[in-house]
Amino acid sequence: MSSTRHRALGGGVNHVLDYLRRMQAENPSFFYAIQGDNDHTGGSIFWADATSRMNYAYFGDTVVFDTTYRTNRYRVPFASFTGLNHHGQPVLFGCALILNDSEASFAWLFQTWLHAMSDRRPISITTDPDRLIQMAVTQVLPETRLRFNRWSIFKETQEKLAHIYQSQPTFEIEFKKCVNETETINEFESSWVSLLERYFVMDNEWLQSMYNARQQWVPVYMRDTFFGDFSITERNIGLNSFFEGFVNASTTIQMLIKQYEKAVASWHEKELKSDYDTTNTSPVLKTPSPMEKQAANLYTRRIFMKFQEELVETLANPATKIDDSGTVATYRVAKFGEEHKAHTVNFTFFEMKANCSCQMFEHSGIICRHILAVFRAKNVLTLPSQYVLKRWTRNAKIGDMQDEHATELPNNSRESLTDRYNTLRQEAIKYVEEGAKSIHIYNVAMDALQEALKKVSSAKNQSPVSAEDGALSNGRNQELHAAGDTETVACQSADEKEKKIRELTTELESINRRCEVYRANLLGVLRDMEEQKLKLSVKVQNARLNLR
Repeated sequence: MSSTRHRALGGGVNHVLDYLRRMQAENPSFFYAIQGDNDHTGGSIFWADATSRMNYAYFGDTVVFDTTYRTNRYRVPFASFTGLNHHGQPVLFGCALILNDSEASFAWLFQTWLHAMSDRRPISITTDPDRLIQMAVTQVLPETRLRFNRWSIFKETQEKLAHIYQSQPTFEIEFKKCVNETETINEFESSWVSLLERYFVMDNEWLQSMYNARQQWVPVYMRDTFFGDFSITERNIGLNSFFEGFVNASTTIQMLIKQYEKAVASWHEKELKSDYDTTNTSPVLKTPSPMEKQAANLYTRRIFMKFQEELVETLANPATKIDDSGTVATYRVAKFGEEHKAHTVNFTFFEMKANCSCQMFEHSGIICRHILAVFRAKNVLTLPSQYVLKRWTRNAKIGDMQDEHATELPNNSRESLTDRYNTLRQEAIKYVEEGAKSIHIYNVAMDALQEALKKVSSAKNQSPVSAEDGALSNGRNQELHAAGDTETVACQSADEKEKKIRELTTELESINRRCEVYRANLLGVLRDMEEQKLKLSVKVQNARLNLR
């Protein structure tokens, strides 16, 4: 199968490999690996750049593995690992060309991806409902919660039950309502049975198979696990949100790299804009609550808007105490007029801990209106620290590259080249963000940057090369072995002293260019403000003349 697909892709695979080799030569933290035969052209290919690996360290608690090419007949077998950043935007964790559809190939891909991500396993992963992928996830990530994408299941259900969809137009609406809107397991079970009886499909094999797999795709069964969803229906879409609009069924292998780079640049720009909006604009507060003001200063803009929505809803969701054991108090929280949809909150005052039957915090990392209603009743004025996930805050990418959900990242040597590169790069990003805040700070930052460049250049003839510096960055020549007889060809380059200096110099020059872009953008904003100020002044003068 792999040779057939490789022939269909033509010489484009070599074009991709040339790109990967060039990127790794420019950046020691760029990772790629090939599965398969000795000529490196018959097996699947995986790659992850330095930014993807760093993003995974911050946001790798939940992952989406997108194989849209399998169901939408893409010309290129392009797959991706993505997640959600602190703005709720798609963020990339790695890409692959899957030239061999088999359980062994998918197992190799997950093993290779995991190795590139320092063997840090995610809490959850969302994939298409595919047997081969499911078996590979079970083998490589046995402790990770697997979820099937509902969009794919709804789409396949429409195909399998086309006759019912055509003869019974209301079936689709009721089917999705049963899946998306039921709030308890008992409610779902009852609604499912009622649906099947009402449309006389009790013996339908497809629906029975979907029911048997319900714990892997029906939202009410997944709420105890973190997936980063803001609501039970929010991610009921296709998985390819990162590359949507960039890679599609007509994309050729020759076009792939250019489209890949466009998508990466586009989402990077969107993240920078969201960072800017979060830092430089203040949200409108809707309550006098100190907690709302606290959250506005902690969260990114989009996450705050979701928190604010939950906080405002507490006004219509009063908490009523129904039990008190002395240490734990139990509350019933329901919206006015919807008492039949009440949720139960257990609250331990001395520990400031609460859990709700809706499990929104466990699922999304954002505290629900029901717990907030109890906090309001108990006069808890600020959010306890355990209910503020760092991954949703404006400081998500500051400090240790790990989050609340993860164990400490394996670190064979804090003096390794990759560690040093990542640390310098992250510090440089923070430097740029601070330096762009005003023209004065920008000028100071530029002077300091030029001085730093001189010091780095003068240091290259003074420090000896360590043994570690001569090692290969991606696994230090370590080979990966897949299920079966496949092996990874780790394509990595030596990191000599001169090369390190060139890389760091290139990084500083890149930062310099980014500063210029920031400066131009800021000057553009200032010009716009002056124009608006002038227009407003003219309007005021005209208004005064009219009043006379």
